[in-house]
Amino acid sequence: MTLAEAVSGPSLLAGRSVTVQVPATTANLGPGFDTLGLALSYYDRLDVSVREEPGVFVDVQGVGAGVVPTDETNLVVQAIAHTFAAYGQRMPGLALVAHNKIPHGRGMGSSGAAIVSGIMAAKGLLEGIVDIDSEALLTLATEMEGHPDNVAPALFGGLTIAWTTPEGPRHKKLMVHRGVKPLVFVPEQAMSTALARSLQPETVPHEDAVFNLSRSALLIAALIQSPELLLAATEDKLHQSYRAAAMPETNRLITLLREHGFAAVVSGAGPSILVLASDPGQRLVAAELVAANSETPWQALMLAVDFQGATVTRTDAVVAA
Repeated sequence: MTLAEAVSGPSLLAGRSVTVQVPATTANLGPGFDTLGLALSYYDRLDVSVREEPGVFVDVQGVGAGVVPTDETNLVVQAIAHTFAAYGQRMPGLALVAHNKIPHGRGMGSSGAAIVSGIMAAKGLLEGIVDIDSEALLTLATEMEGHPDNVAPALFGGLTIAWTTPEGPRHKKLMVHRGVKPLVFVPEQAMSTALARSLQPETVPHEDAVFNLSRSALLIAALIQSPELLLAATEDKLHQSYRAAAMPETNRLITLLREHGFAAVVSGAGPSILVLASDPGQRLVAAELVAANSETPWQALMLAVDFQGATVTRTDAVVAA
């Protein structure tokens, strides 16, 4: 079934509307390449209502307004359509209002958030008709994103370990030590995730693989129990050095931050920088260091770990009550 066919025809969901909230995420966290992800208290919100008329109407507000597609090629719309099709349901006409805050192309999981927004919207609209459990949510999101490291924390919150099996993607959610305080430095320029991935070699030295295995294990301990180990635990030899030439100021500032004792890494595919601080005061010092030494503007986002993940609320039910 094509998307054009899917949005045509009568809807059995007339009058339904939902609101979805999805957190930004940061993946890799240094050594945990394509495996570890963390949900952050910075959110995109999506309002979706069923329309009597066929077709899709999209209003993008905030980040991406005037740039993000507002037709059926919109990633959120594609995620809704993907979910409806997966369960053999005909998608009704829809009106979407996307309130975007997560920066695009900065390594904060914007594409994963868009995919999760659409899937969660579909879940809410199909409430009482189709039951979509957490395993199915992760499978649907991974099918579209290609890997689960960003969509897992976006869906479930907290610190997630994600992996794939022959039966599909899986995840484990962990609670983060209350002393861990994320700080994200966001530059003005974007970075293509595809470009960042293209810089990765197909093979890496055995000693580098062992190095990252040890640091990834240590990082879990540091994040859930011993934040004082974060600097050593965020060392990496698998991906950041290969991508450094594509984002020289990111690399320079990370080197500077780490020389001053801050657990700084590339956030996702970059070019944003994630600092995992062990107290709020440490974040202020890190922000001052970057402000005094950066060559271009960087926005400092002092965030918390989001422990809830994506949420969906039936707003038509609220109004009716």
